[in-house]
Amino acid sequence: MEHSCFLRTHCEMKKENFRLLIFVIPLILLLLMACAPKHRIIIERKMPPPEKTEAKKETIKEERPIIEKRETKEVQYGVASWYGPDFHGKPTSSGEIYDMYQLTCAHNTFPLGTVVMVTNLENGRSLELKVNDRGPFVKERIIDLSYAAAQLLGIWEKGTAFVKVEGVGPLIEQIQRFTLQVGSFIDEVNAQKLADQLRKSFENVYVTTVETFTQKYYRVRVGQFETRESALGFAEKLSQMGLKVLVTSR
Repeated sequence: MEHSCFLRTHCEMKKENFRLLIFVIPLILLLLMACAPKHRIIIERKMPPPEKTEAKKETIKEERPIIEKRETKEVQYGVASWYGPDFHGKPTSSGEIYDMYQLTCAHNTFPLGTVVMVTNLENGRSLELKVNDRGPFVKERIIDLSYAAAQLLGIWEKGTAFVKVEGVGPLIEQIQRFTLQVGSFIDEVNAQKLADQLRKSFENVYVTTVETFTQKYYRVRVGQFETRESALGFAEKLSQMGLKVLVTSR
């Protein structure tokens, strides 16, 4: 009799443990997914839609360094901040819906639609952004960056940084291609260091130069791809190294 009771108790305990595991395992998986890094790969919205034809094999072509020239319209210096979740999905001053994962910014004087080159003068990183909103409305701040822009410029964690904002003209020569940008600097040495590090693991790593009237910007790029899908596949490899990657069509 005692042996039978013991067996029933043991079976009940096993069933209880099994029910507990069914509840705990999905909870652990959800917590791991929540802690995983997100949005390391940023895609420029202006890229054309994916091709509907059969996917082509990834091709990476050697190219000579590219120098892109811009016309400088105005230069400002001041403090940049960023804005994100509270405004995500809401209309901007331009009428566009704010997407914190796109490369945009808010500025009070540059015309809406202007492209500005923003440089974090505390770490030398730079990025081109589109002005599609008005702000910031905090004294002594001159520009509000999207969440994605703040991530790429190294401003997100600190919250603010002293920056240079340069209004620039359109591209003189539009280059139709898919490439991966893993860094943009005003210091050529920093760009070359990153490029040399990447060359240990990847082929066709190169530095391009963007030149305005006041500054040269050095961008670390990887490859040239015929389709967005092949570019995204390669971007995933770079993101696994902890790099923030911008997929661009030029």
